[in-house]
Amino acid sequence: MRVNALTIAGTDPSGGAGIQADLKTFSALEAYGTSVVTALVAQNTCGVQSVYPIAPEFVAAQLDSVLSDLRIDSVKIGMLQDSDIVEAVAEGLQASGVPWLVLDTVMLAKSGDPLLSERAVATLRERLLPQVSIITPNLPEAAALLACSPASDEKEMLRQGRALLELGCQAVLMKGGHLSDSESPDWLLTRESEERFTAPRVPTKNTHGTGCTLSSALAALRPRHNNWLTTVQEAKQWLQGALQQADTLEVGKGIGPVHHFYRWW
Repeated sequence: MRVNALTIAGTDPSGGAGIQADLKTFSALEAYGTSVVTALVAQNTCGVQSVYPIAPEFVAAQLDSVLSDLRIDSVKIGMLQDSDIVEAVAEGLQASGVPWLVLDTVMLAKSGDPLLSERAVATLRERLLPQVSIITPNLPEAAALLACSPASDEKEMLRQGRALLELGCQAVLMKGGHLSDSESPDWLLTRESEERFTAPRVPTKNTHGTGCTLSSALAALRPRHNNWLTTVQEAKQWLQGALQQADTLEVGKGIGPVHHFYRWW
């Protein structure tokens, strides 16, 4: 099927994360990409220099423009910046009928710069998380949502994933990249099953935008598959290739992006 996907996120003028990475991912995986901008972010491969949030009313207006005209098959939700924007997005999507909502719980940039206010974390947990099909937290993000310390092993990672399910989302993809194992373990948890994924760590510093890229890959692929297991497998396989080819790009002086179009260039 031809998939129309929507990303709701902040920008990255260097092109490796945010809206720009999401649209590249949609295109690479043969989905038509649309977007709603929540914040203008001055950032590059070295970090975030400034954030200019969009007025919640204008975020809502963008969302209405897209949903009132286009058939949207899936949504990837990224950086939401503040509580009022979270509210606007939650309200706009509530009656949309879009079958697949992927929430990337963006709280920190790869450089460590904060991208979500503390008040917005609570609003996201209470208003948006119960609406979505899947969330994709890394270990610090999962800990922030649960108001606890980050998991230090897979046993605790699983316990926290189960706790996130209890908050109302349909599925959780816990990302274990912050663990120190030789392979990076991820866990897909639903109310019916728990599946483990591993992949060798790719020896590259160029990992800017991997979280944005994985979640947008899930949004692009889920309408074509019958389950999250197959969707996650295909998304992770594609992302592994994008990481393996990241060093063939020459972008920036810091943490560079993955290669979204490695299959084409």
